[in-house]
Amino acid sequence: MTNPITNQRDTRIDVLRALALLTIFIDHVPGNMLDRLTYKNFGFSDAAEVFVLISGISVALAYEAQFVRGNRLKQILKLWRRASILYVAHIVISLGTIAIFCLGAVLTKRPDILTQINLHAIFTRTPETLIGIVTLGHQLGYNNILPVYAAVMLAAPLALWAASRWPVGTLTASGAVWLAAGIWQIAPRNYPEPGFWFMNPLSWQFLFAIGIVCTMHVRRGGTIPVRGWTVALAGVYVVLALVWVRTPLWGVVSWFGLPPVLGGFDKTFLSLSRLLHVLAVAYLVVSLCSVSSALRWSLDHPLVVLGRRSLPVFLAGTLLAMSAQVLRFIHGGGLLYDASLLTAGTMAQFLLAYYLDWQARLGKALQADSGAQPQGSFIHATVRN
Repeated sequence: MTNPITNQRDTRIDVLRALALLTIFIDHVPGNMLDRLTYKNFGFSDAAEVFVLISGISVALAYEAQFVRGNRLKQILKLWRRASILYVAHIVISLGTIAIFCLGAVLTKRPDILTQINLHAIFTRTPETLIGIVTLGHQLGYNNILPVYAAVMLAAPLALWAASRWPVGTLTASGAVWLAAGIWQIAPRNYPEPGFWFMNPLSWQFLFAIGIVCTMHVRRGGTIPVRGWTVALAGVYVVLALVWVRTPLWGVVSWFGLPPVLGGFDKTFLSLSRLLHVLAVAYLVVSLCSVSSALRWSLDHPLVVLGRRSLPVFLAGTLLAMSAQVLRFIHGGGLLYDASLLTAGTMAQFLLAYYLDWQARLGKALQADSGAQPQGSFIHATVRN
């Protein structure tokens, strides 16, 4: 297989990221009449695995070239700045989510709304829970992707440095951390409620590292081997996963007496079944030329624009999904009502993406005309990819 990554922006990454963002938005409105059609219903993994894998690929594409040329300190600071932005973004959407649910409860006199998505502790143990929110120990339901993303971004400089020297060793060490975390249940603890983070960064870093190492390998002239038997094996696994989730077998916690990380389907510790499924799907996308070519669209395609503005779109999508949840609590669901909510939310995300793209083009035009650095907005300056 030839090297699919060039200096030209690979729009396939943007398309897949956009599809993951839209899927996350739909899945974050649970019980709606359309979420039966999303990716999670066709295998062991869901859009979160796709998003984290693509994030690892994107980090390698964006930072690897400069990182290995000796300009490491600047790249480290950029990666950690990105992690701090993700942290702040998480706090903002958490507060926004609380406000949305409080508004719904107040306007409709429905205090039961405040018992949803892990909100109850905020009103029963307020001081402790506020500490938990700030320290990431208390995460609201459907607001738990950014903490793990920020954590892996903090570790990204180490992953880039190690992968540039010992790619196999990096994957081995990362896999060992994943396995140890899963077997011995090592994860950041919740506070003040019991339990672990919903997505354990010690487990999910393995998928992130796989994205980094594979991308760096291809960028350096390596290839992803494509053989008939490997494609067939990946295809069989994907079909098996599809059949499995459509049968009572999905309810089994773990098989053959193995720890859940090896024989189960746990999301917190990224069980092997989920990891292999997203990697099998990714391998089929890369190895099947017809599928890969179908995802390579022009820079002005709507999905490419949406994927290019992933962070602000994700933030908007989360708040829109939380608003849709409250509206469904108040008015109930239904095919037409759900379709209206999801259509409006999707259109709003596309409008935001196009607005940010227009703002970026305007800033470049002003810079070209004046020869000065454009000021830009806070969003454009801090959350562009």
